[in-house]
Amino acid sequence: MKKFGEIIYTPEVEDKLAISKRENHTPRIEVQKEVKAGEAFAVRVFIQGHPNTVQHSFRWIELYFYEEGRDFNPIFVARAELTPEISEQEATFKVKLSKSGVLYALAYCNLHGVWENRAQIKVV
Repeated sequence: MKKFGEIIYTPEVEDKLAISKRENHTPRIEVQKEVKAGEAFAVRVFIQGHPNTVQHSFRWIELYFYEEGRDFNPIFVARAELTPEISEQEATFKVKLSKSGVLYALAYCNLHGVWENRAQIKVV
């Protein structure tokens, strides 16, 4: 039996089936690389070039934060539910951080599972 983390596809995925899906399944993260402590900033997570039909689409996007120096990580930030054909396969979250760390975006494709990407954030 695999651990949950072992069945999440990452940008480094080496599974032969998943390699062909990587480009249009890995969530993209648009965010500033450096932010001010305690000031809200936007994090846009989107999937590019993927079908958005009832039969094949992304159903949710989640955002987590791994805070440097924190004993227990990650911190759940937000979740966006997506409806095929009606909602776009993207979400923008407003976030405030006090410490540097890594943002993790997870997105669920109803046919090809959970995909992950990450972005390093420096708090000044």
